[in-house]
Amino acid sequence: MKSTLKNVIYITTIALFVGIVSPCIGAEPAKPDAALAGRERLLMDFGWCFAFGHPYDSSKDFNHATGFFSYFAKTGNGDGAAAANFDDRAWRRLDLPHDWAVEAPFAANGSHSHGYKAIGGKFPEASVGWYRKSFFVPESDLGRRISVEFDGIFRDSVVWINGHYLGREPSGYASFSRDLTDYLNYGGNNVIAVRVDATMEEGWFYEGAGIYRHVWLAKTNPLHVARHGTFVTSELKENDALVTARATLVNDGAVETTFDVNQSIVDTGGKTVAAGQVKQVSLASGDSKELSCEIKVPNPALWSIESPTMYKLVTTINSAGSEVDRYETPFGIRTIRFDPNEGFFLNGKHVKLLGTNNHQDHAGVGAALPDALQEFRIARLKEMGSNAYRCSHNPPTPELLDACDRLGMVVLDENRLMGTNAEHLELLKQMILRDRNHPSVIAWSLGNEEWSIEGNITGARIASTMQAYAKRLDPTRGTTVAISGGWGGGISTVLDVMGYNYITGGGKNTDQHHAKFPNQSGMGTEETTTRQTRGIYFDDRPKAHMAPVLEQSGANQGMSSGNMEKEWQYYDQRPYLAGLFYWTGFDYRGEPNPFSYPAVSSQFGILDTCGLPKDSFYYLKSWWTDQPVLHIYPHWNWPGKEGREINVMCFSNCDEVELFLNGESLGKKTMSKNSHIEWNVKYQPGTLLARGYKNGKEKAIYTNATNGDPAAIVLVPYRSTIKADGEDVAVITVQINDAQGRFVPTAGNEIAFALQGPGKIIGVGNGDPSSHEPDRYIDTVSSLPISTWRMLAVDSAENRPEVDIDFDDSSWQTAFARREGGRRGASGEAAQAGKAIVYRGVFELPESKSQTVMSLILRSLGEQQSVYINGKPIAQNVGSDNAGHEFTLDQAMLHPGKNVVAVVATPIEGGRRTGGPRGGDASTPGLIRITSLAGEWKRYAFNGLVQVIVQSTQAPGEITLLATSKGLKQVELKLQSLPITLRPSVPAK
Repeated sequence: MKSTLKNVIYITTIALFVGIVSPCIGAEPAKPDAALAGRERLLMDFGWCFAFGHPYDSSKDFNHATGFFSYFAKTGNGDGAAAANFDDRAWRRLDLPHDWAVEAPFAANGSHSHGYKAIGGKFPEASVGWYRKSFFVPESDLGRRISVEFDGIFRDSVVWINGHYLGREPSGYASFSRDLTDYLNYGGNNVIAVRVDATMEEGWFYEGAGIYRHVWLAKTNPLHVARHGTFVTSELKENDALVTARATLVNDGAVETTFDVNQSIVDTGGKTVAAGQVKQVSLASGDSKELSCEIKVPNPALWSIESPTMYKLVTTINSAGSEVDRYETPFGIRTIRFDPNEGFFLNGKHVKLLGTNNHQDHAGVGAALPDALQEFRIARLKEMGSNAYRCSHNPPTPELLDACDRLGMVVLDENRLMGTNAEHLELLKQMILRDRNHPSVIAWSLGNEEWSIEGNITGARIASTMQAYAKRLDPTRGTTVAISGGWGGGISTVLDVMGYNYITGGGKNTDQHHAKFPNQSGMGTEETTTRQTRGIYFDDRPKAHMAPVLEQSGANQGMSSGNMEKEWQYYDQRPYLAGLFYWTGFDYRGEPNPFSYPAVSSQFGILDTCGLPKDSFYYLKSWWTDQPVLHIYPHWNWPGKEGREINVMCFSNCDEVELFLNGESLGKKTMSKNSHIEWNVKYQPGTLLARGYKNGKEKAIYTNATNGDPAAIVLVPYRSTIKADGEDVAVITVQINDAQGRFVPTAGNEIAFALQGPGKIIGVGNGDPSSHEPDRYIDTVSSLPISTWRMLAVDSAENRPEVDIDFDDSSWQTAFARREGGRRGASGEAAQAGKAIVYRGVFELPESKSQTVMSLILRSLGEQQSVYINGKPIAQNVGSDNAGHEFTLDQAMLHPGKNVVAVVATPIEGGRRTGGPRGGDASTPGLIRITSLAGEWKRYAFNGLVQVIVQSTQAPGEITLLATSKGLKQVELKLQSLPITLRPSVPAK
């Protein structure tokens, strides 16, 4: 990556939803503004540089904030890695989204809440990360408004553009934007720098670290629709929908402007079905205005869970005969209503909320989920019949809501922190403005389990203020708070919709609360699942592996507050409860209660961290779907337990189920609604077979057979075709079978993976809550300083003995030293003393490293330079280059201990300053970059399964995934990466 003559940016996020119209044109049209290009929104994920800094040791933080003037004292004085001309060529190259926490090792003294990852206050060397990106802004953009948008950075981020400080965002979940317009180098390079400090936890669960969501570069005409500036609502009247389109317009131009606003509603086929217009709107310089337009849509297709039809509102601003802005807002036409006695209604139809709570976290990638993985997870939840998703406990990434819109999943969108000061309300505002056009969002959650205020007057005041504030921003949706205690007092007395967390324990009673507050709607915002380690049926406490926890008694005391079956029966029997959200849909890193290290993941999930289903998945699928379901467990591989009784459980929505062991019937049993059936079976190897009957007819068969030894690897892709956009992913399940093709549910083979073709593996997992294997195998980049630089003026650049490793340079002048006050010394006086300068520096190599690539990163030190390592030439007469030079080193010329770099340089013509050290690296013009190559991708199967995530590049073609395991035949899977029109993006440098 080129670093010279760059500028540094502080990035901010623009909301995923860009919406309505923006009307403003002055009495005399501003022709220069109208002539500018319209809106662009460019993905800014590709080609970043990353390195670790330090929370308090500036020498390990690239000498940031140590300059003579700080960036607070003088504008444009970002120093260290925040400086525009900082040399970042020794940093790791990567694309976003990125989570450095998932790449960290596990540590017994790590945070329990965050899954014992080696980050946080005890690990300062891995808790601050720097990101930098160089990008070009054409001269033709001068006059446009340009901003950078971050969808989310965890956490406490500070952003610079070209050395100019742009601001700080403490929250790890807030989307934010920063204006770059006045700081940019038009017609040249610019540099964004972002410092991220994940030392402090924001929640009590795994949150990741870094720029884990998308980044965007947004460009608009000075006259434009504001960020998140549209709001689309609809009202159904007989066979028509009356759509109200609101747009906030901004005039950042120098003069008053007059303009027309056109609003068109477009269906999924691209056809315009209705339109409206607001003509001759005037807006003064620096002003903003909200316009409203009512548009009638005849016979609309309604957005629903079963048929999630979307429309698009296209808002255009026309000024002086030109279109100056075009803003597109996806939306859906639907009605929602919570009723205190009958629950939730969508489009006038009663819908029971069948929901789960989830964090943004997946095996292999941590919090940095590719967009396609968001869709994969929602689809898995839909597969078991879930129709509702609670974003616990923070605003989600916009792409999650997009997936819910497309797939038909209603959403409880949650605020991170309750409070009524400016910072609290601004965070709530940004969430609502960003997300209120999503038809999937049915309510706003203001907070979660705020134990200090749940049951008192302070909580009631805070909730009342926040609720009123939310209604001013969005009067179409109700609000809730998830409350675990204090029912009947405090917060629970003022809410639109009561959020019940856990019906058991603490004397809580929803019936009593409903009787006391008969006009308040209610839903279960958290309820317990049947906790289980996937595929485990007898507890193994040292490994933190647990059998399904069905009751809170005996050995299970304290492990669960109930079980899934009891909770669902409770909510299904009460019409006034709109539904429930189980804790949780997926296992997640951190909070491995009731265990501690070596456990690193929770086990609350209905699916594991890979999205592989546990047995309880089939209980819900039985009662949440109309599909025939028949599932029995455990597996039937119990050597040494012959003759012992094993409890066989059955989940099904059949009327009756009959169980057979090796062909002998063990009896037919009737299935009660929302229940299960079970048999005690004396174990003997063979085949358990269940037959399910509906209305007397066989509807389903399920078999558990004693299998043989592992004999084959099977690769099963969730999708076998992906888009060649550098973003899309294929999720592949890796299964171990025996010689007869039967799944081996106890297999633990280690499987290695390799990839051929235009793709890359980005993560592996297996769902084991105690696995400490790497999720990612990555090249790691470190650097060695070149120190004690000295220089000597000489009369010729040819055949210099001074480059020899043993030459005595102790009497030479010190080079590149920092003067008092932080200013750097120059070599000009030395240059005037001779026709060339010899520079010598030293680096200490601890040991010769295999599987590494070593490079010399060097600034230009003269008009021409020749470079030597330990007296051996690696470059001769290399010209000056503002970006500097990079040389791959032959490790044969290096040795442990002292190594000498020598540069013979001729002075820059005209006395021009040489490249030299810059951007806070005052002591050296170069360093040694060490790239340790990633190891072989591999993972042990856990109970017979592994997951691999493969991502495309931007080149189409066939991708081949190879899987091998000792004693098993190598297998391969072919994936097709198909060409696609790439979405507009800022290219990697």
